[in-house]
Amino acid sequence: MTDRDSNAKQEHSGGLLARLRRPSVKYSLGGLLAAGIVIGVLGWGGFNTVLEATNTEKFCISCHEMEDNVYQEYKETIHYTNRTGVRATCPDCHVPKDWTHKMIRKIQASKEVWGKLVGTIDTREKFQAKRLELARNEWKRMKASDSRECRNCHGFDSMNTESQKQRARKQHEMAREDNMTCIDCHKGIAHHKPEGMTEADEE
Repeated sequence: MTDRDSNAKQEHSGGLLARLRRPSVKYSLGGLLAAGIVIGVLGWGGFNTVLEATNTEKFCISCHEMEDNVYQEYKETIHYTNRTGVRATCPDCHVPKDWTHKMIRKIQASKEVWGKLVGTIDTREKFQAKRLELARNEWKRMKASDSRECRNCHGFDSMNTESQKQRARKQHEMAREDNMTCIDCHKGIAHHKPEGMTEADEE
C-alpha cells in the first residue's frame, strides 16, 4: 500500500467519524432518539418472545429425539402426573429462572442444535449410545449449580421431615448435614438411568 493510499484511507475513516459526530441535517435529535427507542423496544420484545417460546415443553419435544426417548420416560413419573396436579415441565428442571444463568444455559444449548443438524442422536440406537455421556453432562451441570432448578420447588427449609417416611427423613437429614445436593441421590427421578453407569456415577 502506498503512502497516498494510506493517507486516503485515513482521511476516509476520519471523514466517517466526523460525519457520525456531526448533527443530522435531515432528522432532529428527538426524532432519532424516538426511533432508537422504538427499535430497541421492538428488538428487545422480539428477543424475549423468542426466548420464552424456547422455554416451553412444546418446544422441548418438538424434535423426535426428545419426544420419542426421554419425554416418554418422564410421562411415567410423579413430576408429570400426581395427586396434586402440579407438573414440572422440561424447562422447570433444565432451564434456570434467573436471566444470567438462563442466557448461559441457552448458549450451552447451541451445541444441542448442532447435534440436531448433524444427526448425533437422530435414531434410538444413537441416542442410547450417547445417553450416559448426555446424562453425565446434565448431572455435572446440576451438581455445579447446587441443583438450583430442583430447589425452585424443593428446599430443605420448607420440608416437613416429620411427614416423610423414616428412610426419606433420615436421608434428608444426612444430606443436609453433609451439604449434599439433590442430584447426588436423585439421578433417575424423571428419566431412566442410562446403562453402563459406574459406582462413581451412583455416588
